[in-house]
Amino acid sequence: MRKEIWFGLSILLAIVVSLFVLMPAPADMSNGHLGLLMLALVVVAIMLGFPTAFTLMGMGMMFAWFAFYSSDPDQAVQLTLDLMVQRAYSVMANDVLISIPLFIFMGYLVERANLIERLFKSLHLAMARIPGSLAVATIVTCAIFATATGIVGAVVTLMGLLALPAMLKAGYSTQLSAGCITAGGCLGILIPPSVLLIVYGATAGVSVVQLYAGAFFPGIMLASLYVGYVLLIAKLKPSWAPPLPAAERVVALPAFTKAIPGAYNKGAVPGLVRAIKGPLATQVSNRTLLSNLFVALLPALAFAAVMGVSYRIVTAPDAAPTELVEMGMQQNVDSYASSNGGGLEEPPAEDTLAEPPVEGGAPAPAPAAPANPASPETIQADSATPGQVQLAKPASDTFWTVFAVGAAAMLLFYVFFSFARLEIFKMLLGSLFPLAFMILAVLGSIVFGLATPTEAAAMGAFGGLILAIAYRRFNFNLLRDSAHLATKTTAMVCWLFVGSSIFSAAFALLGGQEIINAWVLGMDLTPVQFMILAQVVIFLLGWPLEWTEIIVIFMPIFVPLLAHFNIDPLFFGLLVAMNLQTAFLSPPVAMSAFYLKGVAPPHVTLNQIFMGMLPFMGIQVLGIVLLYSFPAIGLWLPNVLYK
Repeated sequence: MRKEIWFGLSILLAIVVSLFVLMPAPADMSNGHLGLLMLALVVVAIMLGFPTAFTLMGMGMMFAWFAFYSSDPDQAVQLTLDLMVQRAYSVMANDVLISIPLFIFMGYLVERANLIERLFKSLHLAMARIPGSLAVATIVTCAIFATATGIVGAVVTLMGLLALPAMLKAGYSTQLSAGCITAGGCLGILIPPSVLLIVYGATAGVSVVQLYAGAFFPGIMLASLYVGYVLLIAKLKPSWAPPLPAAERVVALPAFTKAIPGAYNKGAVPGLVRAIKGPLATQVSNRTLLSNLFVALLPALAFAAVMGVSYRIVTAPDAAPTELVEMGMQQNVDSYASSNGGGLEEPPAEDTLAEPPVEGGAPAPAPAAPANPASPETIQADSATPGQVQLAKPASDTFWTVFAVGAAAMLLFYVFFSFARLEIFKMLLGSLFPLAFMILAVLGSIVFGLATPTEAAAMGAFGGLILAIAYRRFNFNLLRDSAHLATKTTAMVCWLFVGSSIFSAAFALLGGQEIINAWVLGMDLTPVQFMILAQVVIFLLGWPLEWTEIIVIFMPIFVPLLAHFNIDPLFFGLLVAMNLQTAFLSPPVAMSAFYLKGVAPPHVTLNQIFMGMLPFMGIQVLGIVLLYSFPAIGLWLPNVLYK
């Protein structure tokens, strides 16, 4: 612990020394230099342990008063108080921030419903034959649970109590075990529904819906890189992640399977079908056998339903032609009429309806009036041509290829689908699928435009209540504690936004943003060089600061520069979101390490936890490089859905 303290103090001392070296003499300091001084003092105060929100507010009001006093001493106090009120009101009137307390409330409900134990156990058994299965199950559990809760501390703490003893007992390396838990718990920062993305969207003025759509695949990519690293370590260094003994991979079968010879490794579907028709039907109720058969056929039924709906979509006929005129066509008609001398005027009258002169006979009957070509009856008759029926389109080759591959995979799945795997599948049905369904429902309603983030957050909170009731964990204490913790966290976020808004206003009044803009633009950087500089600065800021402080303090400085370098704020936000995970994995303020240390056995030291986190921090850097090299990883889904 002493080394970490000296490391933090050395960074603090470096900041203070840099202030004295880089700042001009007091007589030569301008208001812009005071803005930079305010920025440095805020970082120092936060590192000393002062509350972030009130430090931002205090510094912002002091320096705002100085900025107003230098121009109008008589109105300085009044203008400072007006600034504070206006900034606080603008934050509280932000509709995007309404979803934050609802998502936090959903997270605390899911956390206190104690679903993580069932989830980890079922994933552990499902992945028992994979190298490093315990570590892989830990990362997947952390990713799913962090996505549902978004609370890094809760996920790391619970997995430290549940997975760390199991991995240490199985002979796993302490560093690898700690790294999997801390890195997996931080995935909730990036994978939607993420509070970080909401905060960035409100700060940078970017659509939260597009941020959620863009962060989906980068989050999956990062989790896949973690799993790939664990598999590689398990192959190269088996002593770090030894395989589980066969006794721990055994799944207890239900009582009705005892009458089936060799049921453990026998196919579940044919075994159940024979049991229904065979002598076992007299020993076990058909209801039990049929219910298990239905559960076993659920993957096939789900595949059939998905392919059926997809077939209806891809073979749907094109829209019938219509006689409606597109918007803007009337202007063409008007221009044509004007160019033809008023083409909409009536033609000169001709005596076509006059009676011809009578020559010894009855007058000729008048010709019938021509039909009006613009009448609704004519249009309807023309559009409803007999025999013109809209036929369904044939399915494309891509659809049939996907169908054939899926059918082959489903057939292979059922070849190896034994009674033991049926029991694991039932465990997943009771732990993984309800949680995954709730997450996908919340994200799908947001991404596909069915609901706003606030409405989806409300439905997610309601889904958390339903899960707690379904698992018989719901009671008044759970509701009270979840509401209390959600209120505390929401109050912290709101005051942080108020402090950030006041601080940003004071920084702009002093001209600090102008100095930074002039300095960056004077370097004549290319967009690539600016992006590298920004990400390196954010990475270094992740050592002493948390992600909330980095976003609310430094994003208002970076975002105005993006337009000059022609950088999409959405893409920049995705890179920042992935980069900011280092705030939880980089010492000395690696909060996930302290969360894990608080519940780890005494022999697990903080240095071991830090050493275990370093490879995963390197994987995060690799993920940032991949995302920047292949922007489609983050921008493909928003472009498909919204452009």
